[in-house]
Amino acid sequence: MTTTPELPGTRPEPPEARPALPGTRPELPGTRPATEWLADAVLYQIYPQSFADADGDGIGDFAGIEQRLDHLAWLGVNTVWLNPCFASPFADAGYDVSDYLTVAPRYGTNEDLARLADSARRRGIRVLLDLVAGHTSDRHPWFTASADDPSDHRYIWADAGKDPGDGFQPSPGTRPGWYKPNFFPSQPALNFGYARTHPEEPWRQPVDAEGPRANRRALREIMEHWLGLGLSGFRVDMAASLVKDDPGHAESARLWREMRDWLDTEHPRAALLSEWGDPAVSVPAGFHADFFLQFGAADDGLKLRSLWNNSTGTVSEQWAPLEPYFGADGAGSPGTFLDGWKAATTAISEAGHGGFVALPTANHDFSRLACGPRTAEQLPAAFAFQLTWPTLPAVYYGDEIGMRYVPGLPEHEGSVLGPRYNRAGSRTPMQWDSTANAGFSTAPPERLYLPVDPDPARPTVAAQRADPGSLLSLVRRLIALRKATPELGSAGGTQVLHAGYPFVYVRGGRYLVVVNPRREKAEFALPEGVGGGEPVEAEGVVVNAGLVTAAGFGYGILDLGHAGAAGAR
Repeated sequence: MTTTPELPGTRPEPPEARPALPGTRPELPGTRPATEWLADAVLYQIYPQSFADADGDGIGDFAGIEQRLDHLAWLGVNTVWLNPCFASPFADAGYDVSDYLTVAPRYGTNEDLARLADSARRRGIRVLLDLVAGHTSDRHPWFTASADDPSDHRYIWADAGKDPGDGFQPSPGTRPGWYKPNFFPSQPALNFGYARTHPEEPWRQPVDAEGPRANRRALREIMEHWLGLGLSGFRVDMAASLVKDDPGHAESARLWREMRDWLDTEHPRAALLSEWGDPAVSVPAGFHADFFLQFGAADDGLKLRSLWNNSTGTVSEQWAPLEPYFGADGAGSPGTFLDGWKAATTAISEAGHGGFVALPTANHDFSRLACGPRTAEQLPAAFAFQLTWPTLPAVYYGDEIGMRYVPGLPEHEGSVLGPRYNRAGSRTPMQWDSTANAGFSTAPPERLYLPVDPDPARPTVAAQRADPGSLLSLVRRLIALRKATPELGSAGGTQVLHAGYPFVYVRGGRYLVVVNPRREKAEFALPEGVGGGEPVEAEGVVVNAGLVTAAGFGYGILDLGHAGAAGAR
């Protein structure tokens, strides 16, 4: 087997050989390990192209994010993850990496990213990067070299005399044969081996072949490089995609446990989150946390979709129509989510490694909460649930003010995945204020990364900060309440009293939570011995003589430590 050589510029210098960058400093001594600080995390996802543009070129950048850190600190989030910001031709919005050790010039420099991480840390905010581990761009030097070198096994190459099928693409170089992509043809899959080999398919190399071993080494080197510049960890893109033909993900789990063991030894404060969509598998496999997503697991993301997806915005043709629980008609159920959450938390507990399930409001690939028929008055109940349930809450940028999915946008940087699946609608510029371009950029509108929501009534941060009754103000209060109240966090106990309309549960034996996502009022008789309590944060919820009455779109968090009838504030 030929050893895959390291290419020039892909191996970082050891930390002691690199000059200190301006504005960077190591993690403070005594900082808690990732397993501890993540328990208190409130995550916030930033799509960097669309968050804040400091240099006026129409595309968001690190300096723009740094200028807006005070918003995040004021809101109360303490962990930010950025969509990929490495050098890229941007055929897939940065998920096609051409250099893992250098940031894309549209965002700034490596020094700018290090400065951003340091500025965030000074505000109590950790910054995580999105690590695209399973594939590169077809313009990455690794791939262009591999396409001309039949002895190179960093990628999956079928050198047979006929098309092997299974999505393989013809070689663009002098090397004969075909390569396997992971997603778009421009994203060749890195070779981490196959769990099952076959003599008639020699491209199915075992996971311990030299090519897969070289790629595992490269992953550690990439993570080492960015952790050395002050970043606090990674969210790993398509984490289940590395080892191919892996029934039960046994070899994938072995790979990620190896990475986790290395992190625990060398960087115990660094977090490793996954885009797997199946926490019952991925967290025992070595990740600190995994997200319920619109895909993943045997049910293809049904757990998340059963909460939010209302068949508008981003819609896959293979999804069966369903009514979400957070729908005004009240035709859904939280049961699918509850069953999945219980199964995941049980699997995580039994594995004994610790870890968390993360619940996002949306993401860059999925419709925002405010999408289609879901109106602004429906959003408070959704946040009341998300920020009081024992998952790690993940707020997608702009959801805290109720930014909407914008329909009808043109394809941009690979945004369109199907006839009803255009991701651009969830990637529009952050709406900061009422100035030009909603305060996102000073560039002419035609130069913006994506158009600003054209609705003249679009919500803004500035207007909602000035309004104590706004969604933004509510989200801030709910985050503060969660952080100040252990019973409402990830470790507090949970007792579901009613899995219907309204959804009623008790956190930590003390706080009664009532959520009614439908437009019609809903009632529930509390079990004997459960009192009404005192409202902590409520709208449209009344408890009287053991009967909970929740107005349409009502929600309530009540402190059972205070006896007596309770009503909405």
